[in-house]
Amino acid sequence: MQQTTRDFWNDRYREKTGETSGKPGLVLSQFAGPLQPGTALELGCGRGDDALWLARQGWQVTAVDVSTVALAYASERSARAGLAGSLRFEEHDLAETFPDGSHDLVVASFLQSPQDWPRARVLARAAGAVTTGGRLLITEHGKRPPGSEAAEDMVFPSAEETLASLGLDPRHWRRLCVCAIARKSTRPEVQGQTAEDNVIFLQRLG
Repeated sequence: MQQTTRDFWNDRYREKTGETSGKPGLVLSQFAGPLQPGTALELGCGRGDDALWLARQGWQVTAVDVSTVALAYASERSARAGLAGSLRFEEHDLAETFPDGSHDLVVASFLQSPQDWPRARVLARAAGAVTTGGRLLITEHGKRPPGSEAAEDMVFPSAEETLASLGLDPRHWRRLCVCAIARKSTRPEVQGQTAEDNVIFLQRLG
């Protein structure tokens, strides 16, 4: 029997041991750090580092993941940190259901899966959840990351290709950054090696 998306990611998170770094993603802190806090939606929150960071900056955060294992971990951390009032966690398989509402900031960081999954459709829905004047921030692997289980010859989309796949009307969006950036990997087994990420950072005009 084919493994469900939920079971796949629950198994992945059960394999993870110990605390997370507690640090937000480099792109998130760089691009969202200067913004005036409002409401934020994070898609694929994992164990909660980015969601907790946003809450500490003053955002009211809805954090979504398909993994109940990851969500339980993130929720427990938010309670320990005294941030439960600023965070709401929701379980969604984004290929099937999507959180309600619109938000000043919608974040999707490394929302990429080895499974067959309608990523472009999900990211287009993410764009639809941005309020007028709000921002969409997508971070993705631009190349095979150090230590990845992905095939050596796997091809990753460029930032421009990902943006094009969303089918957004350019009259309604301001391009703040659509680019590739290099960073040093923080994973212990490949720490210091260079990773290349794509950033799609847009503002909704109407």
